[in-house]
Amino acid sequence: MSTNWFSLGEKPYTEEDAVWDDFVANHPHGSILQTTNWARLKNRFGWSSERVWLKREGSLVAGAQILYRSAALGIFKIGYIPHGPLLDWGNDEQISVLFGQIDESAYKNGAGIAKMEPLLWQNEVTAERWEDICHKNSLIMTEDTIQPPRTVIVDLRPSEDEILAAMKQKTRYNIRLSARKDVIVREGTGSDLNTFADLMQITGQRDSFGTHSPEYYASMYSLFAPDNAVLLIAEYEGKPLAAAMITALGETAVYLYGASSNEERNRMPAYAVQWAAMRWARERGCTRYDLWGVPDASFDELEAQFTERKDGLWPVYRAKRGYGGRVLRTVGVVDRVYNERLYKWYNWYRNRQRQSA
Repeated sequence: MSTNWFSLGEKPYTEEDAVWDDFVANHPHGSILQTTNWARLKNRFGWSSERVWLKREGSLVAGAQILYRSAALGIFKIGYIPHGPLLDWGNDEQISVLFGQIDESAYKNGAGIAKMEPLLWQNEVTAERWEDICHKNSLIMTEDTIQPPRTVIVDLRPSEDEILAAMKQKTRYNIRLSARKDVIVREGTGSDLNTFADLMQITGQRDSFGTHSPEYYASMYSLFAPDNAVLLIAEYEGKPLAAAMITALGETAVYLYGASSNEERNRMPAYAVQWAAMRWARERGCTRYDLWGVPDASFDELEAQFTERKDGLWPVYRAKRGYGGRVLRTVGVVDRVYNERLYKWYNWYRNRQRQSA
């Protein structure tokens, strides 16, 4: 088994990148957040990146794309592996060897911790096995998540009629109502990015969540569209009312960013966009549509409290539950610590941030 690492940046797309991206797309836990272009996107906004991997007989068998950035007022550097590492979590030897590569990269880049959020669902590994992995590899389980660990995934394999039939009645009604009220969804272009950024800002202010800069969304679109992303715009009489940026990799499409205007909300444009996104994903051969993030509570808690809770992602769950998907949770986030003193400072700082949010 051979090991290696590779620094990323704004270099031309190479054959090595293509091999890596093919590995990510076909890995059972692969994610758009582990692709070359995701690293390039983050490189434009304050992160650096490096890739480590293991090969057997010339073929990739495991790897991780690591992002690096200063944190906690600039006195602490973290390594972050979003939706990774990608490996066989049943193979202890592979885990150990790849973690050695991650350690070497972290030391070389001066990181005090490596934070990992594998896209490994809880129903794919027992709690006992996950605890054993963490114990053997000095991984600290924490609640300091960056990506939402819990989501709703819609099965796109049935027919369109069957997908609609699996939705809540009100959601299905709103999708059809948007069509009756003359809402039209079209694929956007680069010229629509300012409109999308404006809609994101409106939505963030209305629903109290942070948004990226217009430059970020423009970079995202330029790197991923048209091969791995689409911008969908819902309009009424030519006026943009809602929009979404959807990514696709392998068999999974992800509702990554979405926004809507404060106007003409009775026309249900956001529902029109979601349905158009699912149809776009099916046409690309995707079998799963990830609605990307709901409150991190059990299904029973979600169903019992969604009508009352208005904080955090609770209003989001109220809308997303209507699409008839399955609520899933990953194993969560783990930290591999290289500097205990700075790690304590980092946790103090992150707790303070959450309390003031």
